[in-house]
Amino acid sequence: MIGMVVQQNTLFKDINVGLVHDWLPTVAGGERVVAEIARMFDHGAIYTLFDFLSEDERKDVANTLPVHVSSLNSLPGIQKYYRYLLLNCTRAIEKFDVTHHDVVVSSSAALAKGVLTSPEQAHVAYVHSPARYAWDLTFEYINGIDGIAAVLKRHLAHSMMHKFRMWDMRTVPQVDQFVANSEFIRKRIWKTYRRDAQVIYPPVDTAAFQLGQEGREDYYFTASRMVPYKQVPMIAKAFSERPNLKLVIAGDGPEMARVRAQAGPNVEILGHVSFDDLRRHMQKARAFVFAAKEDFGIVPVEAQACGCPVIALGAGGTAETVRDISMEKPTGVWFDEQTPEALLKAIDTVEAEHGVFTEQNCRDNALYFSADRFRSELSTCIVNTMQQVGRVGS
Repeated sequence: MIGMVVQQNTLFKDINVGLVHDWLPTVAGGERVVAEIARMFDHGAIYTLFDFLSEDERKDVANTLPVHVSSLNSLPGIQKYYRYLLLNCTRAIEKFDVTHHDVVVSSSAALAKGVLTSPEQAHVAYVHSPARYAWDLTFEYINGIDGIAAVLKRHLAHSMMHKFRMWDMRTVPQVDQFVANSEFIRKRIWKTYRRDAQVIYPPVDTAAFQLGQEGREDYYFTASRMVPYKQVPMIAKAFSERPNLKLVIAGDGPEMARVRAQAGPNVEILGHVSFDDLRRHMQKARAFVFAAKEDFGIVPVEAQACGCPVIALGAGGTAETVRDISMEKPTGVWFDEQTPEALLKAIDTVEAEHGVFTEQNCRDNALYFSADRFRSELSTCIVNTMQQVGRVGS
């Protein structure tokens, strides 16, 4: 090995990377991963099926690397229906010619790992999740299809998912090294593909989220997109049953009407907030509440970076990023079901035991998920994989 940890930054200056990402509709967790990977390389290009970013957003994500998109990106009104072109996307991802790059790194939640590579290329696939709608959540997804001609649409969806699963399995041998964004996803990769994966937690910008100076106030806080799996209406309903406790909700989305319907007088709904307001609430809230079953979940880590304890579902990624009250140096409390009753039990625990959570323990736990740690671990993984396929001398 060539002193990889010490010399990896110098080494990557001479390596040309093909960085493949499913799509760039907005800047969220997956795009932050792409941004950190792009900063590791001076040479290469990014390939993505769709790119709807503004010029400034694209620069933040791609750094100095050019971005290549598929021909599907030019279809009229594509932003409204791009997620429905799943089978078209399988063909489009295979049209990207990445064979001239020294190494291929894919950032995949469905499609990117299916890019075609040559035998002498190392392909490291950073998997956010195997495509949930095609595997473990396929029945939930299809049974949720309603409206006009629902029976026909469900039949077509079953056929489409069957074809996608066959394609998805065919892409597995193209990957030299799977990387999972959590132990939760490592287990799903094994279940789906029967391939082992190295766990490298995604990067959290812990430098942007700092301890506050104003002290904590007597309210709880949650922030997320208001989509069904985030369970924000359930959180609002739980707090409405504790009128002596205040909850502040930040975020917007299709579930907003349901959230408002469940919110009592003690629940304040802010809608979309600025980054500064988001951070300020994390610095001042009694605890951050998070009810989603996430593959990883960046926001609870950001809250901990601000010294804020987290009440979170004890499953999925938050079971790995939040230290339950039963552990040494706890940073929060887990609850075991996505119900108001289970959440209220956890809230009652925080109320009774709030003194055991310290801001410094919360921040120290968050620092484990820093961008520096991500780049170091992924760099080592890439070099090791390149050595295995003979692209880096030992």
